[in-house]
Amino acid sequence: MAGPTGYGNSLGAALTDLLRAQVTPRHQLSSYNAKHWHAQLSQLTRTHRGYQALETAGLDVTAKTLLNWLSDPEYNVRRSYRALIHTAYENVAIVPADPIPDHIKQGQYEISGVVKTGDDERTRGTVDAAPLRIDGSRGNWEVIEELWLAGELTDDKFEDHFIDDIIVEDIGEGTDGWEFPGASYSVEVR
Repeated sequence: MAGPTGYGNSLGAALTDLLRAQVTPRHQLSSYNAKHWHAQLSQLTRTHRGYQALETAGLDVTAKTLLNWLSDPEYNVRRSYRALIHTAYENVAIVPADPIPDHIKQGQYEISGVVKTGDDERTRGTVDAAPLRIDGSRGNWEVIEELWLAGELTDDKFEDHFIDDIIVEDIGEGTDGWEFPGASYSVEVR
């Protein structure tokens, strides 16, 4: 039975496509796009989560002060308070990434596309050649997961770390390292 599959114009893009189909990445809520402190404060004070973010950011003012600020967008609010409002707004606007699930970290990978090690370059996952099979459970997912949770896992970083931390951990360095110089990849995890 086929498992989840990712597709892309590089190995990293296919891995990213696979992961994004399984879990939610760190992202910014599109409804949080206010620039002015007053608009940000108005939006924050509409939800319990917004009030919590203000408190976590360190904004400690009375309810009367808060009402004065909300009733007058031209109110002279100190720069330090505007910075706290902005920090709270940014913290609410960012939705954290879901952790990478175990079925991804423990999965058996089948990589189709051009695979190169040393002078050996061939297209894998065709009628004539089996896909490159990798046991994800033998790899070290720590750096990949840290980058994912921080919202910093680019396609290139994913590919580099997947090669170094997953492929090499499972089947070794190859003749002269692993390269994926093709323009189309699919990655299936079982």
